Amino acid sequence: MATLEELTVVATQEIEDAKPMRAQVNNEVREFTEAEYDQAIVDLANSKFDQQENGYKTARQEAYASIQDQLDMQYWDSVNDTTTWAEHIAQVKADNPKPA
Repeated sequence: MATLEELTVVATQEIEDAKPMRAQVNNEVREFTEAEYDQAIVDLANSKFDQQENGYKTARQEAYASIQDQLDMQYWDSVNDTTTWAEHIAQVKADNPKPA
């Protein structure tokens, strides 16, 4: 996993490659100031770091079946002596591992 400093280097290069970047202020378009470029680098690096550290949570939330479907799985597992729900949860966790 990359450190914030390493991701800042990546973000700096991406912002440099995207220049010139523009902002609209009072209905006038102008190029970013140096301070705005610096802030864009900080924001992009922090975003990349957050995605690296917490992206698995969003991926899991999107992959899990709805609560209603999970409850239905649990009911039918108890009726049929199956493990559909547990297998579903295990698969989502395996497909979207927590970072080490």
